[in-house]
Amino acid sequence: MPKFSANLSMLYPEHAFIDRFAAAAADGFRAVEYLGPYDHPPEDVAAILRQTGLQQILFNLPSGDWAAGERGILCLPDRRAEFREGVETALRYAAALGCRQVNALAGIAPAGMDPVSLDQVMAENLAYAAPRLADAGIRLLVEPINTRDIPGFHCARVDHALRVMDMAGHANLWLQYDFYHAQIMQGDLVPTFQRHQGRIAHIQIADHPGRHEPGTGEINHRFLFAELDRLGYDGWVGCEYKPLGRTSQGLDWMTQHGVAP
Repeated sequence: MPKFSANLSMLYPEHAFIDRFAAAAADGFRAVEYLGPYDHPPEDVAAILRQTGLQQILFNLPSGDWAAGERGILCLPDRRAEFREGVETALRYAAALGCRQVNALAGIAPAGMDPVSLDQVMAENLAYAAPRLADAGIRLLVEPINTRDIPGFHCARVDHALRVMDMAGHANLWLQYDFYHAQIMQGDLVPTFQRHQGRIAHIQIADHPGRHEPGTGEINHRFLFAELDRLGYDGWVGCEYKPLGRTSQGLDWMTQHGVAP
């Protein structure tokens, strides 16, 4: 049976972020993930993880000014120095939180720029970050994100992410495979997973349309979970969806799909 991580950037919006850890633990989750911990001192977040007994599975590298609409800086030519500073920040937090995976968001492509040159910037940044993180025992992930939710996002398909990872040329580069984003951009969910399973370090889920709980849309999550078991996936599955109501009351999808936190 898959093991599920609560994505605290989306789940439990009825609570302040810092209170979402306890809410997730109370619902039986054993692990958490989120966009980033950077609004809080690392020692404070580490203390909450100890208090709740939760494991920190994943967070993103610093991704620019989120409130202003930025969605990553990996592909931005004029942000290389900021990206490298972000790697050092993420290393400091990962060490404090015991986190062994961080994700890099490509970002929104600047208008009028050659996509090939943006791929080269991504690859250069990944080639810098991958060995730095490897030395600390941390995997570096790249996540394709659909261009319906984030118009202009530079890396929207699995094959694009893998191509840029190959350009970077380092073994410590992994795919974050989000079934929701993949369903919008390309479908063919299980065959794509199976084809690239050896390069996938983390999975995320939400149903489509709406990005709500499994069972609210068109994706057959019962089938997906059974296939993950059959194929021997032993990583975490991040619950990165927008609850239709209060998060705890909406977790009955797990019982309906024969799984548990």
